[in-house]
Amino acid sequence: MTFMQTRKRVPNVHFQNSLRIANNEETSEIEIDNLQEAKNKIKELEKKLQLIETKLNNVVNKNFPIVKFLNYKNRKRILVTGGAGFVGSHLVDRLMLAGHEVIVVDNFFTGRKRNVEHWIGHENFEMVHHDVVRPLYVEVDEIYHLASPASPPHYMLNPVKTIKTNTLGTINMLGLAKRVGARVLIASTSEVYGDPEEHPQSETYWGHVNPIGNNNKIFTMLINYLNSLVKLLFLGPRACYDEGKRVAETLSYAYQRQENIAVRVARIFNTYGPRMHMNDGRVVSNFILQALQNHSITIYGDGKQTRSFQYVSDLVDGLIALMASNYTQPINIGNPVEHTIEEFAKIIKDLVGGTSQIVELPAVEDDPQRRKPDISRAKKYLNWEPKISLAEGLRKTIAYFVKELQRSKNSHFDNNLKRPFKNDHDIIDQL
Repeated sequence: MTFMQTRKRVPNVHFQNSLRIANNEETSEIEIDNLQEAKNKIKELEKKLQLIETKLNNVVNKNFPIVKFLNYKNRKRILVTGGAGFVGSHLVDRLMLAGHEVIVVDNFFTGRKRNVEHWIGHENFEMVHHDVVRPLYVEVDEIYHLASPASPPHYMLNPVKTIKTNTLGTINMLGLAKRVGARVLIASTSEVYGDPEEHPQSETYWGHVNPIGNNNKIFTMLINYLNSLVKLLFLGPRACYDEGKRVAETLSYAYQRQENIAVRVARIFNTYGPRMHMNDGRVVSNFILQALQNHSITIYGDGKQTRSFQYVSDLVDGLIALMASNYTQPINIGNPVEHTIEEFAKIIKDLVGGTSQIVELPAVEDDPQRRKPDISRAKKYLNWEPKISLAEGLRKTIAYFVKELQRSKNSHFDNNLKRPFKNDHDIIDQL
């Protein structure tokens, strides 16, 4: 290499060194910026962690009720549709305490999460927000199909939805039972008897439509099904519920005969107890709420119409006994002790006290005049009959309503305060 060539290369070396230094300085500035950005992100994450720790400190460990241990042979996986509702939640309590795995399916139209909140997080409990008018795919051993609004204001609010729940919903549950080989219990109602001419009502009384049919008279069963659909269109405001349940029974026995599904049908009579909606329009909740607030106790009609009221724990006993039995025909689950509405209003007024007056209002359309179950089948095949007296059941229900009223008054308090978890449903006492 000549001297002139060496001189030409020297500036290039200096330029490269300068460029390298400039790049290093720029890189250092970028690293500093990145480091500062990282520190800022770390501070943000620390703040979030502190917030999470604060929330965790405000969460009190939940002490679940003690459940019975069952081994895998005896433990069943049980689906309860409408399991967050009034009756369904009490059934869930009983099944959970017995040690079974329970799946609650509810669309929360009338059900409330609060009714089952004391089980949320338990390893045997699962809650699914789902509407039974759409198919459901789960693996279960037993199905209690209770999903349906049951009080007149609720089922008349959306009559088409009520019909869908009791027809499409029932078809979906029967289809599920067919796929997985599960036994299914259909919650029917005393309303299938309509305004009965037979008193007390036995399961052999058809009312206006025979929903059961006959093994050798499938044609008659189909005619009954069509009659029920016609009544859905032309009957009064209760038809969406009454006829929907009749169709549900007809579908159940059609699946039993055609698909060999193990079906149980419970015709449930008037039921009361804790977790009833305060404003559901039923006789018990209306009278108790009016008496507690010293409002007039309103009777629709002359008050001479009769009802038979059973406490919810008695109903749960009957449902579980029916599911466990081998009896496949419909069974009345109700209390045969009959009271007029006027007598019932006076009983509640005496238990609550206060200054409420009993007043009469115009009669409600399609209101049955007499309702009393014949529970001979339940006694014979299930060894079941009600245990809780009307006075005892009403005292428990009134105590619940007092707490609910107090809770609604205090609802404006700061719910973020740390409070010990308390199961205010007192399920152990109730069961």
